[in-house]
Amino acid sequence: MTATALSALVDRARFLLLDFDGPVCAVFANHPAPTIAAELRRLLVDQGVPLPEHIRAEADPLAVLRFTATLGKRQLVHRVDDALRSAELTAARTAEPTPHAREVIVAAQHSGRRVAIVSNNSAEAVRAYLLAHRLDGYLHPIIGRAYADPAQMKPNPAPVLAAVAELHADPGTCLMIGDSASDITAAHTARVPAIGYANKPGKATHLDTADAVITCMADLVTVLAPDGP
Repeated sequence: MTATALSALVDRARFLLLDFDGPVCAVFANHPAPTIAAELRRLLVDQGVPLPEHIRAEADPLAVLRFTATLGKRQLVHRVDDALRSAELTAARTAEPTPHAREVIVAAQHSGRRVAIVSNNSAEAVRAYLLAHRLDGYLHPIIGRAYADPAQMKPNPAPVLAAVAELHADPGTCLMIGDSASDITAAHTARVPAIGYANKPGKATHLDTADAVITCMADLVTVLAPDGP
């Protein structure tokens, strides 16, 4: 996409909806996701749950949570989500900021736009990170993972719709920025345009349904504040 087309897409947006892990920070940079997934698997094994092969090899703790919900044991879903939330809070303390994410958030506010977070991570972890990095005053609302209900996570549009409703916005005036296909699907299902953030080589091919794809958050700074944030 050309810079002019990206600028036109951003110009139409009065509200930015940011995914957290990716566009804002690398939340598991120093507390790796595969380690957390292994901890969740041990919790399941300790409860006598047989693990299918694909879960034994799963590196994404959110996928382990999704699997737990298929077991039909509500208390176990609560225990796994509680453990994941605790791990996410630990991870948030050492999360690495995404280059230029802060500039995007500040530039958006200076341009008169509101910025929200729409994440599959827990809202508690998001708030802890934002507070530690002095960004808490820039973002509202914070829409995190519904407790013990992983079916409500993106690609379900529910969290995107919740953000749109809390902002009292029209979906067409919002713009989602996410680094996964689930972000794009959730946004489009909610009738919200979406920018894919391809932060790793080859990732753009998984974001081909997005309205635009960027490889650096600085691309957004340029169009939000062409003369600098």
